Formats: sequence, C-alpha cells, structure tokens
Amino acid sequence: MDQANPFETPRTYSLHRAEYLVGLAVTTGLIVAHFGEIRWWPAIALFLYIDLIGYIPGAIAFKRSGGQPISKTYYVLYNVMHSLITQGAVAALWCWLVKPEWALLVLPFHLFGDRGLFGNFMKSFALPFEPVRQSGYLRLLDDLGLAHPKPVGHAVEPTPVGHVPAPRVRQEQREAVR
Repeated sequence: MDQANPFETPRTYSLHRAEYLVGLAVTTGLIVAHFGEIRWWPAIALFLYIDLIGYIPGAIAFKRSGGQPISKTYYVLYNVMHSLITQGAVAALWCWLVKPEWALLVLPFHLFGDRGLFGNFMKSFALPFEPVRQSGYLRLLDDLGLAHPKPVGHAVEPTPVGHVPAPRVRQEQREAVR
C-alpha cells in the first residue's frame, strides 16, 4: 500500500522493492549506454509530467488538508500516472506519433525508481495520500512478532480516507446463509 503500511511483512516488502531496483538498474544501464543518443528535453519532460499530473496536486492537497481526507480524484490521478500500463501506452503512442527513441527510457526509470528506491506503490482510498503508520498494520506486525518500520514523520497523523468498516454480520444472518 505504502511505505508506512505495506501490508506485507517487512521482508517481502523489501523483496518486492528489490524487483523494481533490478528494473531501475537495467534502465539506468541503458540510459548510460545510450546517453549521447537521448534527446534530453523530451526525456526531462516525460520524466516530470508523471509527477506534475499524478503526484504534486495530491501532495499539495494533502498538505493543505491538515490531515483531513482529500478527494479521491488525487488517488486516481496518482495511480493512473504511476501505472506501467499507462506509461507503456504513452510510450507506444510516442513511438507512433513522434518516433521510437531512447528518451522513453525515463518512463520506466521514473516508475522503477519510485517503487524500488522510495517504496511508493499504488495508493489505496482507504489510506491517507501520504504514508502514515496505521494501527491495524502495526497490530499485524505485533501478531507476527515482527519489528515495526520506522515512522514516516508527518506533523499530523491523518485518518484513513474513504475507509468504510465492513458491516458486522450477526450470528443469525450467518446461519441463514448456510
């Protein structure tokens, strides 16, 4: 979910991130190998547009909210812009409309870096836009006998956004279903 509440054990979360670090290493190697062939203005624009649309507006809204819920639109923008599917489609369109080129390497470089280096995966409506430790996740780690991850360090501890508790099913209703 995020670096404060991956809902994986710390070890599997690290392994998950390591897979993206391999992708980051491969794209970095290709960028270095083709450094002179990259058109840098399109590369910089392609690298930045992901966060200009998908992250910065939500980060600003989160900061301004003072820990209150923000619109789910920011979550959708983040998830769409930080999707390998979306960026694969952007690369395909670029190849068709402009030309295939090495500058497109910055798309996977950005996403692999976000996931591998920073631990940023898709955002859930049930959690704050920015990572905040959740008591449920910490209880899960306690139940598993695992250490808690370090706190992220926000000024306020925002509440989950969009979380609707599951309705409690009474014993009679469970028996009626059987």
